[in-house]
Amino acid sequence: MPIERREFLKTALGGAAAVAGFPAIIPSSARGADGIVAPSDKIVMACIGTGSQGGGHVRAFLQQPDVRIAAICDVRESTRNRNRDLVNAAYNDKACATYDDFREVLARRDIDAVMIATPEHWHTLIGIEAARQGKSIYCEKPIGVSVAEAKALRAAVRRYGVVFQEGCQQRSDQGYRHTCELILNGRIGQLQTVMIGSAGAGNYSRIPPQKPESPPAGFDYDTWLGPAPWKPYTPERVSRTWMFIHDYGLGCLGGAWGIHDVDIAQWVSGNDHTTPVETEGEGIFFDDIRDTPHTWTVEHKYANGVRVIHMDITTAKKRADQFNPGSMASVMFGSEGWIYISRQGMRTKPESLIREIIGPNEKRVIRSTDHRRNFLNAVKTREQTIANIDSAVHGEMANQQADIAMRLRRKVRWDPVKEEFIGDDQATRMMDRPMRSPWRI
Repeated sequence: MPIERREFLKTALGGAAAVAGFPAIIPSSARGADGIVAPSDKIVMACIGTGSQGGGHVRAFLQQPDVRIAAICDVRESTRNRNRDLVNAAYNDKACATYDDFREVLARRDIDAVMIATPEHWHTLIGIEAARQGKSIYCEKPIGVSVAEAKALRAAVRRYGVVFQEGCQQRSDQGYRHTCELILNGRIGQLQTVMIGSAGAGNYSRIPPQKPESPPAGFDYDTWLGPAPWKPYTPERVSRTWMFIHDYGLGCLGGAWGIHDVDIAQWVSGNDHTTPVETEGEGIFFDDIRDTPHTWTVEHKYANGVRVIHMDITTAKKRADQFNPGSMASVMFGSEGWIYISRQGMRTKPESLIREIIGPNEKRVIRSTDHRRNFLNAVKTREQTIANIDSAVHGEMANQQADIAMRLRRKVRWDPVKEEFIGDDQATRMMDRPMRSPWRI
């Protein structure tokens, strides 16, 4: 929605004027003396959504010498104040500003980059406005809650030419990168099937009905809901339970864990640039305040012949021995062997595969050993990030196809060029979600 620019107060620090909370330049760091990064070379960041995941990003970006966190934005007063105090303590000043409205912080001209870690139904709207304001974007996965939102964010990132990194950090793990390069260079022959076991919701016991309450002081519940349908406030809704409510995301199928492994499946199978052509599956859905699947099996088929079978980890362990142990993992089956990969490590058949070295003239992928660092380097160089907007959109489309197929209880067919369902009006209507006024794309 349109933004009215607001007037920001100038704060005096150390006898010098600092605009919008950014600290005055002191002589030694201005010269970059003694290995200190000069303020003129720093990336000025704002962090939007600083709860559990976002708070971790705040702490991590504070460790980067060429980053200055200048603003914290959160709808919870206690959360934004806690993170503000953390930032101020790290910099030994009181320059970090706080906001409860993302539009105010994105209107600041001194902000170079933004970290977005709100609930998923907010990612697209904030990302589009960040792009419009020329900010580089580090956005937690997934990038939205519909196919239409994914397309809209991609259009904004491309139109304004901003750097974008999705928080699918497995791409920056050495084991996943080695797996990808082994497969792309034919070490297991022709890749045929990728089987995924994604971590589930954990607690399947039914949540009893909740009595509506008044939101607590210091919590802007109306803004928390934002574009999602209005629902009465209950503590359970705004706890981590929100992740399993369809108004705000796809649950473990696509948000909390599933997007990580679907992203890797598309990467290793040479389908980063596209989406499945057919999807079918079945799932068992929560039937309390939660309404996303906790148990599922989905099969995607791609134009290059690869099948991706996406399951919750409990189902995956029953289907293939390779999944034991592990809470989330993938097995890539080729015509001449297989590779098991998880965050805990790799196993291969033949065993010698794990020691294979990729030669200098073979196919390689972007090398990243630190996902946030890869983003920051791209902000400076304008090079492509390892989890760019195109891979983010295609991963989101695959998971949306899975969710729609399960809800319709039938196979759906997809045109990856036109990015639309084929001859299926019912599925097509599910590609978009209405937004609560006044929010709109």
